Amino acid sequence: MNVMTSPDAPADDKAIIAAAEKALAEIALVREEVSKVIFGQESVVEQTLLAVLSGGHALLVGVPGLAKTKLVTTLGTVLGLQSSRIQFTPDLMPSDILGSEVMDQDETGRRSFRFVAGPIFTQLLMADEINRASPRTQSALLQAMQEYHVTVAGQRNDLPHPFHVLATQNPLEQEGTYPLPEAQLDRFLMQVDVRYPDRDAERQILLETTGTRETEIRGVIDAEKLVAIQKLIRQMPVSETVVDTILSLVRSARPGNGNAETDMHVAWGPGPRAGQALMLCARARALYEGRLAPSVDDILALAEPVLQHRMALTFAARAEGMTVRDVIAGLVGRQTA
Repeated sequence: MNVMTSPDAPADDKAIIAAAEKALAEIALVREEVSKVIFGQESVVEQTLLAVLSGGHALLVGVPGLAKTKLVTTLGTVLGLQSSRIQFTPDLMPSDILGSEVMDQDETGRRSFRFVAGPIFTQLLMADEINRASPRTQSALLQAMQEYHVTVAGQRNDLPHPFHVLATQNPLEQEGTYPLPEAQLDRFLMQVDVRYPDRDAERQILLETTGTRETEIRGVIDAEKLVAIQKLIRQMPVSETVVDTILSLVRSARPGNGNAETDMHVAWGPGPRAGQALMLCARARALYEGRLAPSVDDILALAEPVLQHRMALTFAARAEGMTVRDVIAGLVGRQTA
């Protein structure tokens, strides 16, 4: 099996194994701490953590009351990150997110402008109910999510490192919501669907959250350790087989690439950023499960959360009752056939 490695991968295999073992122990502590307050949402916790460990952003989609906000605030505490929260509303303005310039006057009467940073200048930004704000305000996050700086009054202002956006979104069919622009959706490494808990998990929620004692959580790592894990993930080797699977899957999801089903049902498909997301998230998933290299199974498991927000169906496909998940499931099935 041919293996591809990152150009900056350490030459010493023992060093990367030792670093991976340390990272795995730290990830286990994070998972244990989060499980104290988030019940029955293992796949949601895993996918959200994978997005952060990969150095990206995640969009959590689900109806109100499923602990999306609780999960984000918990991760901020457990990961030891400086965090802030923005409640998106229809009247929110871009300056409420980015900050603005104010005029100061010194003792001599001389006036000058001073930049007052907005809540986006943090390590973990929780964009709560992001699709309740207008498209103009939503787009204020675009530059920050991709370039990790914002420009106000012609001046560049760098964001802290690391910088992650974990946004929550109500289903689009609910009242008072605005669809996110496709360009902004593509900035999210993954879309994490938050579904209703099963009966046992909901029973535990009832028992654990309605008493007089509130479970306290603590920070188990910090920003420096998180950045070290993110760097390690980028150094993990990836086999030619995994790379070919990523290329086949992403390209088969685009119209005009020889897949008749895709040509019939997909209006536009994922770009190269989807392949980059699959590569990073597959490495993170391997480390999350205690492995030193990703497998094809990692790619197939991550296909839906990585691809679903980067595709749109044709009108005919929607009229037939098809969903993007149906299309992705078909593409994944062809990869395993």
